[in-house]
Amino acid sequence: MDEGRGLLDLVIGRIPRISAAEKIRLCSLLEREADAARLSPQDVKALLGRKTYTASWTMDGLRKDAERDHALARLRGIGYVSYGDRAYPPLLREFYDPPPVLFYQGGLPDPEQPLAAVVGTRKPTGAAAAAAYDIGRSLGAGGVPVVSGLALGIDAMAHRGAIEGGGATIAVLGSGLDAVYPAANRALARKILERGGMLCSEYPPGTPPRKWQFPARNRIIAGLARGTLIVEAPAGSGALITAQFALDQGRDLWVSAVGVHSIQGEGTAKLAQEGGRLISRGEEILAEWGLGAAAALGSPAAGESGAAELESPEGASPGAVLARSLAQALKIRLRGQV
Repeated sequence: MDEGRGLLDLVIGRIPRISAAEKIRLCSLLEREADAARLSPQDVKALLGRKTYTASWTMDGLRKDAERDHALARLRGIGYVSYGDRAYPPLLREFYDPPPVLFYQGGLPDPEQPLAAVVGTRKPTGAAAAAAYDIGRSLGAGGVPVVSGLALGIDAMAHRGAIEGGGATIAVLGSGLDAVYPAANRALARKILERGGMLCSEYPPGTPPRKWQFPARNRIIAGLARGTLIVEAPAGSGALITAQFALDQGRDLWVSAVGVHSIQGEGTAKLAQEGGRLISRGEEILAEWGLGAAAALGSPAAGESGAAELESPEGASPGAVLARSLAQALKIRLRGQV
């Protein structure tokens, strides 16, 4: 990436109260940093053809913020790629509202390799958590990286399963990459990087987790992936937002049989009724994508005892990992956190 161009994209990314799509449009209109040197809110309004735009900022202030973002990224080993760069993930570029800048640690995914998103509730039943683990493991063994949100519950179990299966996994954060949330999953985040995966976020370093940022990051989870699996989702679950993003963009959508029949699965059952394809094992996704031969290692059917018989990378049994994940979810619920 040209450093001057990259800094300009960071500056534009800092403009408040305009959408990601509008930021991308400005990036295409302003080819050099000098073009933006004297940009004002009134200029932004005119360039975007907005009828109204009320925001107070100065270009000097935005530039200082962008320079700080750039310096923090370099200091903390964080890279970033802009929408216009060739290295920007191609499926995410096709999305209707992609981030103008994507910050990342680890390696960007191979554009020729399909990715599968696996998401669900932070407070899963034991059967659903085991299913997420087993499906993640099958996908990892079959050479399909798993994309999820590093949340407690289903997300964490899918990441762990992909790692156990020998595959890479991608975590999309709702905060800066130097502010991994929840703290309970920081060790998992490190393991994702150690095993060749990636952490990514549209938020610059130093951005703390905020409640509204997590639904926004769900579009990136769906945007990176060729298809999305909802393992278990109550009514109103954030995972259903991810499902809607996938449907809106014509991506594959599956729902887990375990989640459909779960006491926590009202949202999952509704997706199945509305046409989400029902699956029980990760091999079904591999077969649908013509990758069945790559899944020769296989994994037990979701909900069977396979996860409890495997050894986790830390040497603890996956059953113990599952127990810890569920205990963490319980603590979060008792504290009243989201």
